[in-house]
Amino acid sequence: MKEKVILAYSGGLDTTAIIPWLKENFDYEVICVCADCGQGNELDGLEERAAFCGASKLYIEDITDDFCDNYVVPCVQAHAVYEDKYLLGTSMARPAIAKRLVEIARKEGATAICHGATGKGNDQIRFELGIKALAPDLKIIAPWRNDKWTLQSREDEIEYCKAHGIDLPFSTDNSYSRDRNIWHISHEGLELEDPGNEPNYDHLLVLGVSPEKAPDEGEYVTMTFEKGVPTSVNGEKMKVSDIIRTLNELGGKHGIGIIDIVENRVVGMKSRGVYETPGGTILYEAHQQLEELILDRDTYALKMDMGNKLAQIVYEGKWFTPLREALQAFIESTQQYVTGEVKFKLYKGNIIKAGTTSPYSLYNESIASFTTGDLYDHHDANGFINLFGLSSKVRAMKMQALEEHK
Repeated sequence: MKEKVILAYSGGLDTTAIIPWLKENFDYEVICVCADCGQGNELDGLEERAAFCGASKLYIEDITDDFCDNYVVPCVQAHAVYEDKYLLGTSMARPAIAKRLVEIARKEGATAICHGATGKGNDQIRFELGIKALAPDLKIIAPWRNDKWTLQSREDEIEYCKAHGIDLPFSTDNSYSRDRNIWHISHEGLELEDPGNEPNYDHLLVLGVSPEKAPDEGEYVTMTFEKGVPTSVNGEKMKVSDIIRTLNELGGKHGIGIIDIVENRVVGMKSRGVYETPGGTILYEAHQQLEELILDRDTYALKMDMGNKLAQIVYEGKWFTPLREALQAFIESTQQYVTGEVKFKLYKGNIIKAGTTSPYSLYNESIASFTTGDLYDHHDANGFINLFGLSSKVRAMKMQALEEHK
């Protein structure tokens, strides 16, 4: 019997060409696995396509809820944002996909896993670190880094497929390179390859509209959280994936969550892309709005540092590591009392606060108001400031004395 290889399959031109390439160069039985992370109609017709191209089997695995509950939620709770802008849409999905690829490989008794990520991007790192962490015995095949892969363009791939009896309606027309899941959609290529060009938003946007084309009337939204996990939108209880879908519609309508970023890839180069994350942007903001009331000053400050570190770890594909587990344990401990209701208004790309309440709020009006209350005496600040500023004063006195003796 032939050895089996699991191919991470999207149905696009790259992974379609890889099927006959694997059979021709390695004599593998090719089993395709498409992980459904909420990318919608991109999955239509995949089963017929995979079989037509020579795969012996296709798994379409719906991992949307696993992705949302076990990868998205921890990053929201941490407020993990890479380089202050990127909400990790692709980065969070890759370890979830890698885990399912390994599970199918074990089920099928496969000896290798193949992916179609290029040798220039981050995804090759994310897939392979995930596979190595979960199944160090499995071989990994990356065609774009293999000497036997001689296809250098879409035209090459189309001709290769035709030579192997695969004539599918793939176009050689240039278009954006996109990655989509329930959380976001990314856009690269065309005018975006030159950072000096303004994005053509009328041509580019998929999930929503630009702020200029959003409604002239704002829209109020109310959300609830329990222990840092979103539980409802506008009074309707939902699972996390449905909350994200609902927020995507609301955010897309009002031009929320469009960012244009030049980011630093793990492999060392800079890349420019536009990301649409309408629901995710709202969810991050709403969660942070609630945390402001609940977390004490020192915990909040350290949690910001931990969120930045988690963002770096996730971006670099190091999800299945002891460090990520330790960071997540810290983050989860901070979420014990992050429960309450958040209200905000969506208006032309903006998320405007409209009130936050929590039974665990540390905001005390008696202390915070300008009216003197029982818990705070203005005179107490005298001694505090003297001690808090003592080192600065001592240094200034020393410098002053040195100046006088010159």
